[in-house]
Amino acid sequence: MSTITQPRLGLAAHPVAGIVRVAFGLLTLAAITGSLIHSASQGPVNPFNFFGYFTIQNNLLMGVVLIAVAVRSLSGRAPSLGWSLARGFAVSYMAVVGIVYNTLLVGVDGGASLPWSNFVMHVLFPIIAVLDWIVFTDRVTLPWRTFWWVLVYPAVWTIVVLIRGATDGWVPYPFLNPANGYGVVALYCLGVVVAFLVSAAVVYWIARLRPGRDPR
Repeated sequence: MSTITQPRLGLAAHPVAGIVRVAFGLLTLAAITGSLIHSASQGPVNPFNFFGYFTIQNNLLMGVVLIAVAVRSLSGRAPSLGWSLARGFAVSYMAVVGIVYNTLLVGVDGGASLPWSNFVMHVLFPIIAVLDWIVFTDRVTLPWRTFWWVLVYPAVWTIVVLIRGATDGWVPYPFLNPANGYGVVALYCLGVVVAFLVSAAVVYWIARLRPGRDPR
């Protein structure tokens, strides 16, 4: 590893750290795969339903991003704004997944039909994602002008879910069920939006508290 990139990458450039990060990324991908296989063994699986869960989508996103970022750092490549945003947003989403599940959805599989995959996706990996952001500084400082972008993906996901709930009746989580009344659903959505903003603000703050490379 060159001495030029080492100060920018810090601990992330260490081979052991890279292996551990890749291993956790692969673990969550295995959890998703295991849950899909288990669901398929119980009967036909609608891929639009299985991959419609926010938990599934964001564990998949975080797993892929974590592996990609770890490989980039191991190869000595300096962090970029694009990958830092992808990682920061994914961490924000994973934190909300962990918080919402363990407060509002305890006992609901959320797309993770196996107990061990449920634990990985709703408890273990959200913790790992946040710790990874704190410990490994192979990222650039996230510009505040990009802060509101964090809401784009959750907003699109929510709109799609509400449309599906009103048309084919499928909803991934009980609090988004139109049968509860759209007023109740709106209140829950507002609460989740606040959770996303707080989570993202903490992610941006950590990037400044433990800065990596300045994007300038």
